[in-house]
Amino acid sequence: MHVQPKYLPLRQSDFFADGRGSRTPPEGTVARGQLREDTYLHTGLIDGKPGDTMPFPATREVLERGRERFDIYCAPCHSRLGDGNGMIVQRGFRRPPSFQEPRLRQAPLGHFFDVMSNGFGVMPDYAAQVNPRDRWAIAAYIRVLQFSQNAPASALPAGQQMPSPSPLQVPSTAPSVPERKE
Repeated sequence: MHVQPKYLPLRQSDFFADGRGSRTPPEGTVARGQLREDTYLHTGLIDGKPGDTMPFPATREVLERGRERFDIYCAPCHSRLGDGNGMIVQRGFRRPPSFQEPRLRQAPLGHFFDVMSNGFGVMPDYAAQVNPRDRWAIAAYIRVLQFSQNAPASALPAGQQMPSPSPLQVPSTAPSVPERKE
């Protein structure tokens, strides 16, 4: 099996009348893994404009997957809150926009998908690293982040304060530890 007859790409062949070893693929041939019948799933665009619906249901599992992928690929720049203060920014790189800005709160989901797919400004594209379903999951999670930072009081569970007190403001119930004398 180590040495077997084969044609190397673009090499000459005596077998075919035109002398080419490479053949022209039949019309309509699609490379493995490249069939993209659902254009909205793969582009995020409807009639050339970003759509604002998910191409599949945004279940709890999809949102959890979106959070996981967001934490891996997006949080280094955008931070886990989506406020644009990620670790990369703390190291001196340009600050990305906060997902809480009004223009991004009003942006359709397809906008986030498109930016992840094609890049925008200094942000590179992540199409090679993140598959389309995960890009949509991240876009859905971005909506969750936006809502979590701007939820109306009517959406809170009964008894929940808005805003919740900071952990630094909550009185400690732990007994104080006496100082050690030496």
